[in-house]
Amino acid sequence: MISFDSKTNSFRLETPNSTYCIFINERGYIGHSYYGSKIGKDDLSYLTRNKEYGFSDSKIFREKGSFMDFFPQELPTDGLGDFREAALAVCDSEGHNGIELKYKNHKISGGTKPLTGLPAVFGNEKDSSVLELTATDDVLNAEVTIIYTVFEKLDAIIRSVRIKNNGTKPLYIRKALSFAIDMDDDNFDMISLHGSWARERHIDRHPIHMGKQGVCSNRGETSHQEHPFIALLDHNASYDTGRVYGMNFIYSGNFIADVQKNQFNNLRIVMGINPENFCWKLNPKESFDTPQAVLVYSDSGLNGMSHTFHDLYREHLIRSPYKKTPRPVLINNWEATYFNFDTDKLIDIAREASKDGIEMLVMDDGWFGHRSFDDSSLGDWTVNENKIKGGLKHLVDEVNKLGMKFGIWFEPEMISPDSDLYRAHPDWAIQIPGREPGLSRQQLVLDITRKEVEDYTYESVAKILRSANIEYVKWDMNRQLTDIGSATLPADQLGEFYHRYVLALYRLQERLITEFPNLLLENCSGGGARFDPGMLFYSPQIWCSDDTDAIERLSIQEGTSLVYPLSTMGAHISVCPNHACGRVTPFKTRGYVALSGTFGYELDITKLPPEERAMIPGQITLYKKFGDLVRNGDYNRIASYRENNEYDCWASIAKDKSKALVTFVQVLNHPNYKTRFIKIAGLKPEAKYKVTWPDEDQSKFQSMEVTGLTIAKAGIPVRRDWGDFQGQLIYIEEI
Repeated sequence: MISFDSKTNSFRLETPNSTYCIFINERGYIGHSYYGSKIGKDDLSYLTRNKEYGFSDSKIFREKGSFMDFFPQELPTDGLGDFREAALAVCDSEGHNGIELKYKNHKISGGTKPLTGLPAVFGNEKDSSVLELTATDDVLNAEVTIIYTVFEKLDAIIRSVRIKNNGTKPLYIRKALSFAIDMDDDNFDMISLHGSWARERHIDRHPIHMGKQGVCSNRGETSHQEHPFIALLDHNASYDTGRVYGMNFIYSGNFIADVQKNQFNNLRIVMGINPENFCWKLNPKESFDTPQAVLVYSDSGLNGMSHTFHDLYREHLIRSPYKKTPRPVLINNWEATYFNFDTDKLIDIAREASKDGIEMLVMDDGWFGHRSFDDSSLGDWTVNENKIKGGLKHLVDEVNKLGMKFGIWFEPEMISPDSDLYRAHPDWAIQIPGREPGLSRQQLVLDITRKEVEDYTYESVAKILRSANIEYVKWDMNRQLTDIGSATLPADQLGEFYHRYVLALYRLQERLITEFPNLLLENCSGGGARFDPGMLFYSPQIWCSDDTDAIERLSIQEGTSLVYPLSTMGAHISVCPNHACGRVTPFKTRGYVALSGTFGYELDITKLPPEERAMIPGQITLYKKFGDLVRNGDYNRIASYRENNEYDCWASIAKDKSKALVTFVQVLNHPNYKTRFIKIAGLKPEAKYKVTWPDEDQSKFQSMEVTGLTIAKAGIPVRRDWGDFQGQLIYIEEI
């Protein structure tokens, strides 16, 4: 998997279908020579163009400036002649910028290496190996280790960087990205995921142009607007064909992911913590770890990339006992009641829901303090017994008597100006001294980087969970960070605040799942603003978006599932007209779309039209039947409404290729069109399958027997004449 050739001074990182090569030149610079489809075990140093322009002359180095601006560095640095995007920038205690790395040594070992305080992929000595490649700057007395993790069965390479100060004076890290990679531009396109509240992670694709292009967040979280993922792919690559380089960041705060095309038509791609407003003081003998970044290579299109990301995260990042097991079918009262509820109303919803097979009631915002709107009480995590009559344990016990589990909503990181906590500790809110902090959703953010605030926040949640049989928590975060100041950090460490905040968040959630190991934790941030791999280390699912409209969810879930397993996507059925966009869609279609996620309900079941309520038991039956296939199968995108403006289609295919579930949604229908044939790759070509699909009125079923090869090349029939927003499921099973 990882090898070093002392004759060529090079490293090879091998995955099942890719090769990644590193070259140490005669001056000790660490160069990147190759990443792509698997190739022979040859000396690839020539790919760095190391000997062009006399750069390799060991005695005369008259063109160092040109060399630094040309050589494909494995970890490019700032200040000494490489004018492309740097991955590492360090300032010494006298204010000088510049760092130059020369190879020192390396270590290859089996098994993965944890990162202190950060989420990280995990594996054992049999399925994974690690290269620690150490370089030094003797002027700064700095030691930098680039850490590579490779898994035996996955086409993924995970990178991070450790920076250590071996000197006697502080160093200031102004930029610490987790990876950089240089390659020639080969007519690549770039994909990124963009959006806003209620329309997160829409796919954007465009050709790479000269200069810089990329995505970033400086909001204190990964954000609704941009996402810590990019992909470079052949211009004609599709879901099933072409080369794809996918990159994702295992982090939940500010990030950048940039692609720079230079005068030589070379590309430099970087990803890591956003350097804006970042500066980390590294005292003597201290070290700093960057979060991990994931590189995935696929020569079988975007679906191949998705399979690798999904398998990596399911097998080597998510730790929850729920990661592969059925999640309880829940009903959340938010869109049912908003703040207008009490014990009687919640029990009424639970009683009716239990009759239809729903397994958990989740009590959302409004149960604490004196909160009856979003303008008060955040931070006061005490039960409002005017609403929750008899107390929380009484409510939970009554729900449990109905055979249902109980879950609860928190927003632990927030504080309302109208709260007992703020009146007692106004300095606990993040703020700049002398400047009135700005409100968002009429709330401020707690400075959880302070130990006393972190402890208060944790105990506020934990004491509620200790008080009753609560089996699920929805952890929300409804605003971004602004007015960054600190009552405890000195002036030369204020640039550490954003990263310290994320580390504190990770500590809080680690404490939570350690004390409550069987808790089903779902992260959320105003919908999907914190849907990132870092949060998956703590929770097996994340609320995908506050927009539960089935048609809007097609684009949201397409972009999300490009990177993340379907089992991680919080998806519910809600009422129409939809609360976010006003669209009316069939209840059956809403169920089909939610089935490709965690599946649940966001509505008042006591007010649901009888014809819609009658469908709930059947929808739950489908979830029970196909849930394992959706959670653990290979996701294959077949067609995109985003591209064709007519219909959407995807499949979950069992790992052994014995069965598949195909979901089809006709978004816009046209008159006088014939049957559409859907081609599905990924099944056994010579195996015979039974294909079952609904007939014209969607109440009876038809079937056919056909080989996997025919399904892939000729397709299976899907009717088109039902009307807009109509969907259907097609089940394929080997016979």
